[in-house]
Amino acid sequence: MPEVVSEDVTQSIDLLLQLAIAAGIAVVAAIAASIVLVGVVAAITRSRTRIVAVRRPLRWPVATLAGTIAFAIAFASLGIQTELGTAGDVIAHALLIATIAQGAWLVVRILGVAGDAVLARYGATEGDRHRRKVHTQIAIMRRVLVVVIVVIAIGAALFTFEGARVAGTSLLASAGVASLVAGLAAQSVLGNVFAGLQLVGSDALRVDDVVVVEGHWGTIEEVTLTYVVVKIWDDRRLVLPSTYFTSTPFENWTRTSSELLGGVELDVDWRVPVDAMRAELVRVVEGSELWDERLQLLQVTDAVGGMVRVRVLVSAVDSAALADLRCLVRERLVDFLRAEHPEALPLQRIEVAQQRAPEPRRSEPATGDVPGLFSGDAEAEARREEFTHPIDIVRPESADADVRR
Repeated sequence: MPEVVSEDVTQSIDLLLQLAIAAGIAVVAAIAASIVLVGVVAAITRSRTRIVAVRRPLRWPVATLAGTIAFAIAFASLGIQTELGTAGDVIAHALLIATIAQGAWLVVRILGVAGDAVLARYGATEGDRHRRKVHTQIAIMRRVLVVVIVVIAIGAALFTFEGARVAGTSLLASAGVASLVAGLAAQSVLGNVFAGLQLVGSDALRVDDVVVVEGHWGTIEEVTLTYVVVKIWDDRRLVLPSTYFTSTPFENWTRTSSELLGGVELDVDWRVPVDAMRAELVRVVEGSELWDERLQLLQVTDAVGGMVRVRVLVSAVDSAALADLRCLVRERLVDFLRAEHPEALPLQRIEVAQQRAPEPRRSEPATGDVPGLFSGDAEAEARREEFTHPIDIVRPESADADVRR
């Protein structure tokens, strides 16, 4: 009996030693992979900043992948899997799935590093149209490739199970019906995905573009496959589906360039000195760093009613500078007119007429009276007077004699 116990203890100790050796091999492989990574990156570039930028995102994926592969090889070669039996098969299967997942992780990180390296070639010049185009395209393609890699990794992991392989074979037989049902169920999602790809392919929208959507002015902060994030000027975020930009008109102020023209309108009096205002405009814009020296113009665009409308056009390198320049020009011109030419300030003119004495009112018939035979006008009144006085009656003499008798 003691001999049996000692034999089991010896086997357990041997198994633990083998596991420790496999773990040691995995750790050594991970460290070696990290050292090799640093050497390869240093050989490609001499910039310390780029070495850190590449090594930092790739260090852990490379180390864990190398360690997992080394442990799996040692686990099988040292006979640990055979000694553990069913438990060894489960561990080996888990190591295979972990290798697939870590490989996908490494590929995703490599895509990110490659995209950052391409963007670094174009610098960070604000307003560079080509840089913004490349940035948007790389962001979208990176997301598409990440989704593809994750789907492939999940499929590869599932197909390591026998039941999943059998189910996959049966699904392939009904792929047409399944794809039709899935397409109908995810119609809106797929529509946004294709709209996002269309935005990138058509170059209609880029990151950092200045746009006006839904009455809001802002910049494109993020473009994804399904939605677009617009950063509004007051730091709010407007999230819109990708289909919005393919089906709804919107303003893009930086479609071809960031340079813009802006107007300032003032309503002033007819006595305004236009030439003096032009001279003041030149002085204001030439003294400001916001003006890009392309255009400054002052014109009278309307002169009707009691006021004259003056329009000022100025130019700037981008929308932010233009907004500040317009406010500056408006403030300086208002101060100039108020201080130097107060007669040019807008006035509201009114005319007060002298009140006349009331004329005597002509007597009119009462309400409801209408001209008649004996009332209503002068002739009728005269007729009434004629018929209301006593009338002398002349009688014949024979009649008088009869009366006397």
